[in-house]
Amino acid sequence: MRKASQKKKLYSIYLKLFASFGPQHWWPAKTPFEVMVGAILTQNTNWANVEKAIAQLKQHKALAPKRIYHLSTSKLARLIKSAGYYNIKTKRLKAFLKFLFDHYRGEPNRMSRVPGQKLRSQFLSINGIGPETADSILLYALQKPLFVIDAYTKRIMARHGFIAEDCSYKDVQNLFMQNLKKEVKLFNEYHALLVRLGKEFCLKKNPKCRICPLK
Repeated sequence: MRKASQKKKLYSIYLKLFASFGPQHWWPAKTPFEVMVGAILTQNTNWANVEKAIAQLKQHKALAPKRIYHLSTSKLARLIKSAGYYNIKTKRLKAFLKFLFDHYRGEPNRMSRVPGQKLRSQFLSINGIGPETADSILLYALQKPLFVIDAYTKRIMARHGFIAEDCSYKDVQNLFMQNLKKEVKLFNEYHALLVRLGKEFCLKKNPKCRICPLK
């Protein structure tokens, strides 16, 4: 696919999805820190389970950097149990909070002043933080223009001939970063729209191609 036509087709997909679904209002959180916690909790589970864990943290007034930092691992694990893999995710949350306090005095807003790529390298050095989680935090919590790649995005792009099915995270991300305007709002909305398409139409098995908005 030629570069110019690739750019045009990629943006036309966004326009079609936006026309079909409208704005997705993602990420559903009241603070950047809530997004950060949610990005870690959503690993290997569905969002409904994350919402339950977030609600528990809020109910116990624990959804704040200092509170999670000082919570015992056993109590934190109990509060986030509904998110699944709670012992692993407790360790990952604790590792992230240690990083936050060691480097940014426990204040998420301090990170917004740091260049996105530098933050990304820092995040990837934290135990349990991979590219998707790091980029989710950067885009949705810190307003850095980095496109988030997940299983839905890879599946949709492969089925539409943009990438090979075994394409790396970096290569898929470059597809978007090099062919779209580097705008936080665009990346935010586009990714959220792809997630919705992947959940409702471009299913792993028995995709609903006949009624797909991109048909």
